[in-house]
Amino acid sequence: MKIEIVQLENIRSHVKSTVPFTRGFNCLIGGLGSGKSSVLYAVDFALFGEPLGRSFEYILREGADSGKVTVEFTQNAKTYKLTRGLKRRGKGIGQDFEELKLFEDETLIASMKTDAIAEQFKSITGLDKDLYREIVWVRQEHLKELLDATPRVRQRRLDELFGLSDYETAWSNVAVYQRDYETEKRIHEKDPDVVGLKNLSTEYNRVTEEFTLLEIELQNAIEKLVVAKNALTDADSKLKKMEEKKLFIEELRRKEAEVQTNISNVKNASASLTQRIEGKKTIVDNLRQRQNSIDTQVSYHKSKLEEAGITTNQPTEALRSHLAAFDNQLSSLKAEQEATVRNAQSNQKRSASLSMESRCPLCLQPLNEEYKNGLLLRIQQENVERQKTIKQLQREIEELQRRKSGANEAFSNLQTLTARAEDLKMRIDEEKKNLSELSTEFEEKLRLEADFVGQFEAIRLEIGKFELSDLEAARAQKEQAFRQYYQSESDLRTKENRKKYLLERLDETKERIDHAQEKLERIRKIAKTVEVLGAIRDAYRSIQPRLRSEFVKVLRSFVQQVLDSLVGGEALLLNVLIDETYTPYVKSESGVEREVSNLSGGERTLLAFAYRLGLGQLIMQSRTGHGLSMLLLDEPTESLGREDGSIDRLAEAISRFKAIEQIIAVTHSEAFAEKAEHVIILEKEAGTSKVSLER
Repeated sequence: MKIEIVQLENIRSHVKSTVPFTRGFNCLIGGLGSGKSSVLYAVDFALFGEPLGRSFEYILREGADSGKVTVEFTQNAKTYKLTRGLKRRGKGIGQDFEELKLFEDETLIASMKTDAIAEQFKSITGLDKDLYREIVWVRQEHLKELLDATPRVRQRRLDELFGLSDYETAWSNVAVYQRDYETEKRIHEKDPDVVGLKNLSTEYNRVTEEFTLLEIELQNAIEKLVVAKNALTDADSKLKKMEEKKLFIEELRRKEAEVQTNISNVKNASASLTQRIEGKKTIVDNLRQRQNSIDTQVSYHKSKLEEAGITTNQPTEALRSHLAAFDNQLSSLKAEQEATVRNAQSNQKRSASLSMESRCPLCLQPLNEEYKNGLLLRIQQENVERQKTIKQLQREIEELQRRKSGANEAFSNLQTLTARAEDLKMRIDEEKKNLSELSTEFEEKLRLEADFVGQFEAIRLEIGKFELSDLEAARAQKEQAFRQYYQSESDLRTKENRKKYLLERLDETKERIDHAQEKLERIRKIAKTVEVLGAIRDAYRSIQPRLRSEFVKVLRSFVQQVLDSLVGGEALLLNVLIDETYTPYVKSESGVEREVSNLSGGERTLLAFAYRLGLGQLIMQSRTGHGLSMLLLDEPTESLGREDGSIDRLAEAISRFKAIEQIIAVTHSEAFAEKAEHVIILEKEAGTSKVSLER
């Protein structure tokens, strides 16, 4: 991994800064508080997003609400860009996950989730937070941390980094498994089924024998149940038929009552019709008598008309004409009578006039007495004749009026009687029709009564065929069959329950036997497993010291090489020895061993630097398969002085150390920065860091 560019926005003293880096030895130089270490803290935050303390107060610029760090780096010829942001929320500061993004050659490969970013970053570089902070990034005043630690603490920390603590953990975990297996073995050995396995086998054989006998009995019970079921089915079928027949008979009884009611109703209706027929006959007879009476009266009035000279076999209008002729005759007779009366009156006047006068009133000739008396006599005779004529005419008028009156009365009565005769005839016809209909209905009732009587006799015959005792016998037969079936079914159910119980006993006993045998087999396997686990624990116990010994040898070689590189071509000043706790010693040319605490400040710094570089190379090789490619140093010149040349030698050594692709060092020493290939100057103006490139 090689960092190309670091961009900071509102990070500590940086408002907006861009810091470029190159391959080889890079040096950030500046005065106290100029923002040098802030760059390394920002890189750590961008890569892992976890604060070094309890919060992000140490990294977000004071007064700013948000901040952002972008790190561009290369790995295996690919370019990556990782951005991570901060946001102030109330009194606290947290990550702004909207800004959390990881790009590979402009392609977004992870975002917004810290775990996803960490997984992708470790997959790309092989680094996690612990490796980075323990090996890659040497923080200020942490260079000598491992040298100053106690041997036990140093061994534990380095065993964890080398992965050797896994063997200790495995040794402890195997012990837990071993104890668990031994406990399980003891439990199985005390298991009642394992102890009583022989008794279980005896019980299993006994139950098997009982189960076989029960199977035979169960088969017989099934056969009995089939027979009982068939008998019950037959009895039930017979009873159903009898009950159906009983229902049929009950229906017939209802029908019998209905038919009997119908017969009674028909008889009542017939009796009523008989009375009505007799009534109708009486009415017809009475009407006929009235018709005969009317016919007699008609004959009488016709004879009256014939007596009046009117023929009765004529139409009514012709009869009316004849009656009108009576009026004409009466008018003629009355006119003749009136004329005769007038003539008689005229003669009386003449007779009175003649008796008083002597002259003829017509000719005015004198009248003699004889002529006058003769004329008076003649006039009187004429009047007598006229009186006779008048009386005769009166008699004729009265006779004619009598005849007219009789004819009119006869004609009027005849008209009335004719209308009454027609009405009476129509009524007689209607009554005769009603009588015929009543007779027809009476005959239909008689036929219907005969049909109902026939139905009644047939129903009584069918009812007489049913015996209630047959139904009772069928019920008794079904009850007997049901009891037999229930007894057989109960016996079969008892045997089936017994079979089920025996099967459960067999299964349970077989399962217990199988489990006991499995436990015996498990006991044998556990014994072997415990033996193997003991061997594994011994192996783990023996592997860890051997691997540690090998790591110590390689570590001494790496540290010595780095140390030799640091001192350059000068005479060997320090010969490094490392024991099993990873504790370094220095052996002089005279063979005297010195502890690190007895070295000078410059020697301790050089040794600490060589020790960290050697550890870094070895741990990276063992954990990732490749060496340390990047190293971040924060003020590595602590305890070194310019006057003894130690700073120059350290800077010279770093500049010549090509095993690491990129070294980024933060320093305030200009002498140290003189040996760097790439120098970045940081200055602080008005509380804000400024970045510039020296070379």
